[in-house]
Amino acid sequence: MQLNLMTFNLRVHVLEDGDNAWPNRIAGAAEAIKQASADIVCTQEGTPAMLRDLQAMLPDYRSIGTSRSSGTEDECCAIFYKQDVVTLIESGHFGLSEHPEQLGYMSWDTACPRMCTWVKFGNREGKEWIVYNTHLDHVSHEARERGIELILSRMNDSNNLIPVMLTGDFNCEPSSRTIELIDKSGLISAFSVLAEPLSRTYHAYQGGDTGSPIDYIYVSKAARISSATIDRSLYNGRYPSDHYPITAAIILE
Repeated sequence: MQLNLMTFNLRVHVLEDGDNAWPNRIAGAAEAIKQASADIVCTQEGTPAMLRDLQAMLPDYRSIGTSRSSGTEDECCAIFYKQDVVTLIESGHFGLSEHPEQLGYMSWDTACPRMCTWVKFGNREGKEWIVYNTHLDHVSHEARERGIELILSRMNDSNNLIPVMLTGDFNCEPSSRTIELIDKSGLISAFSVLAEPLSRTYHAYQGGDTGSPIDYIYVSKAARISSATIDRSLYNGRYPSDHYPITAAIILE
């Protein structure tokens, strides 16, 4: 089975973005997902209202997500999935803090609450896999490192006989300690098969490819990445976000 997995920071709705504010990007964001033929889309920064906007334009998809501050209209790490391709088996959320079962709790000098959403999926052939999606802190090195250690620990607690996948905006470059921890865990980066020089994924609506990525897709050795794409396209004359969507084609043996 081939699975097209996307990570996509939607950029939270900010009025100061002017022409690039969310209401002007909804259709473009939906079109980017459709053009990628994404089976699973791991989003960051989408508020419940934004996710409802996107869902209205993606009738073939369903989604799982909750606010990082628990029960509020704060940002989510929602996961969309194409309901005629994959089946949701189980899902959950945990905070990136010293009290992970309490969403909204802040630890490790984090600038705001951080979380991870996970979903166990299956298909008609009986294959199963788990996707973890997160958005690491943009300020605190400690929060990023401790947060990823927590996620990796939860991933190790999963059934090692099935593939696991890790996606998100990690707010750090490949040379960081956070990425070193992921690499040491044995997970494989989609960028390892990228058919172009590694370049930035956050572009502040400016486009271009100068710089380093901060958005990532990783898989365990129980899966194989056949290709990866950074989508730098304009949709309806503008970028669908201030981050490029990244898609990996993953083979489940």
